[in-house]
Order: sequence, then structure tokens, then C-alpha cells
Amino acid sequence: MKWVLVGVIVACNACSDLLNTSGMRVHGEVHDFRPQALRRMAASLARNPRIMLAMVAMTVAFFALMALLSIAKLSFAIPATAASYVIEIVLAKYLLREQINWRRWAGAVLVTAGVVFLAQ
Repeated sequence: MKWVLVGVIVACNACSDLLNTSGMRVHGEVHDFRPQALRRMAASLARNPRIMLAMVAMTVAFFALMALLSIAKLSFAIPATAASYVIEIVLAKYLLREQINWRRWAGAVLVTAGVVFLAQ
């Protein structure tokens, strides 16, 4: 059961980050941090379906993490869910068309190795 929860967390974290990035690219850069401007931005983001889907995915990931922490040790749960970083790098490369340098790929390989060590 714990690996199912890890999978749900990893998938939801990766989806939420991808959707947030995509939604914020549509919204544009934030320049004005005054309270009134932040309220307008929040209202605008609430109408952005990508941002709303990202929030749903984050909510699922949060409750899956709570469930995982109830059955697994913290020293397992948090590092195991780091697999989402690797998936996010791959998604950024192929779906968002980001340029990923060799250092980020090397970091992804190290994270993958850490998750593999945890699995044993």
C-alpha cells in the first residue's frame, strides 16, 4: 500500500507542478505585489482551469502524503516521494520544451539512485 501512495503522490506532484507552470505562463509574470493587485491576480488565477486542476492535484497529493505518513516512517516517505523531481525534469524537457543542462540530468540521476536505495 505504501508504494501505491508514493505513486499517487509522485504523479499528483508532477501533474500539479506541470499545470501550475503552464497556467502561470498563460497568466504572465507577476510584477505588482500590492494587496489590490494580488486580489485581482487571485481572481484571475481562480478562472484559470490549469491552476484549478493543479490545486486539485496538490490536494490529492497532500492527503495521500498524510495517509503515507500514517503507515510509513518519515525517513522513507519524504525521500521516496522525491521521485517526482525526476518525472518533472522529463516532463519539462518533453512537454514544456525546456532546455535541461547536464547538471540537472546528473541531479536527476542522483535522486533516482536515492529512491532505488530506499526501495531495497
